[in-house]
Amino acid sequence: MSNRKYFGTDGIRGCVGQAPITPDFVLKLGWAAGKVLARHGSRKVIIGKDTRISGYMLESALEAGLAAAGLSASFTGPMPTPAVAYLTRTFRAEAGIVISASHNPYYDNGIKFFSTEGTKLPDEVEEAIEAELEKEITCAESAMLGKASRIVDAAGRYIEFCKGTFPNELNLNGLKMVVDCANGATYHIAPNVFRELGANVITMGCEPNGLNINEKCGATDVAALQSRVIAENADLGLAFDGDGDRVIMVDHLGNRVDGDQILYIIAREGLRQGKLQGGVVGTLMSNMGLELALKQLGIPFARAKVGDRYVLEKMQEKGWRIGAENSGHVILLDKSTTGDGILAGLQVLAAVVRNHMNLHDLCSGMSLFPQILVNVRYTAGSGDPLEHDSVKQVTAEVERTLGKRGRVLLRKSGTEPLIRVMVEGEDEAQVTQLANQIADAVKAV
Repeated sequence: MSNRKYFGTDGIRGCVGQAPITPDFVLKLGWAAGKVLARHGSRKVIIGKDTRISGYMLESALEAGLAAAGLSASFTGPMPTPAVAYLTRTFRAEAGIVISASHNPYYDNGIKFFSTEGTKLPDEVEEAIEAELEKEITCAESAMLGKASRIVDAAGRYIEFCKGTFPNELNLNGLKMVVDCANGATYHIAPNVFRELGANVITMGCEPNGLNINEKCGATDVAALQSRVIAENADLGLAFDGDGDRVIMVDHLGNRVDGDQILYIIAREGLRQGKLQGGVVGTLMSNMGLELALKQLGIPFARAKVGDRYVLEKMQEKGWRIGAENSGHVILLDKSTTGDGILAGLQVLAAVVRNHMNLHDLCSGMSLFPQILVNVRYTAGSGDPLEHDSVKQVTAEVERTLGKRGRVLLRKSGTEPLIRVMVEGEDEAQVTQLANQIADAVKAV
């Protein structure tokens, strides 16, 4: 990945108005992508976005760049990332582009691409786009310029697709749920999916104004959802992130149910239904409790590097169909090509209905180890704090203290200048103290 100037693990992302998320760069990115993608033939690109105010500016810039390269853009308006992947496949488009910074605050934004198959672009295509970015922008002759159009029924198409992944013989009648859409891209999709399947839906975070995406709501902050589930005496709650590729759930007692627990429920249900096909993929951040619980069920488990791109690679390598990150990114390859919060939520709901069990009891086969994550901000370009002797020494001491019943993981965030310090073990107080000990060593550097 190191030879890339712009593309990170999840497209191109940054603060709006600062390079590379500026109108002139995004115009050129549209043109460069258009030049590379036009080599294949269909000449149509689907463009979706989340609800950030900067989405209007960036979609116009992208569209102008694509048109100059001779490609036509079809806009979906606000649409979850996985919906754009789905529409790219069904329209047989050249590519799909999502304008979103996922779970980041409103002042960030990003651009990510999907191939014709609805998967992340192969490395060589991203490298070819970067090579074009170094050239002067040119314009196709007038007769060959791209056009712009809008897909008016995009939301309806995707709602029907989501419902189609829920078992035909089941419904959600009598289930009361709170759905938090993070004031993001699922606001007009998720509540309709669950309502049309029979649920009594109470909504939160469904009033986007361009500035409130992910703000004290959604999958990254479920405190308000936890309170609301209890206040409404609901059966459960679901929280999506700003672009709808993650889900975190809340049981009727207000307990948070994370991606590891969701993965466990879906894998165990797959095993019971005889549809598991191999094992499941987690990441380096997946809880030890998940690994032990899957082992008890005899389900093979493999860890990938953090990032849905790496989870997907590991799944394809093993020929498995279920993978997830504990942040709530769940990939179900028999249903979609990318992480999809709504589809993952539906699979858990199917297990709730089929087993006549509440979400709390469905999680009971797995005990999460206390896992403490401390983020330490660092100045990019100021050397690698993780390579420092003092940090390595403290980390080694902590690992000795934990022994076999715990683990330590230090890594750089792929999306912002943070060092993530994760310590996991059986005693929460001890784990907290040890995580802070390492974080202090990183700060000191």
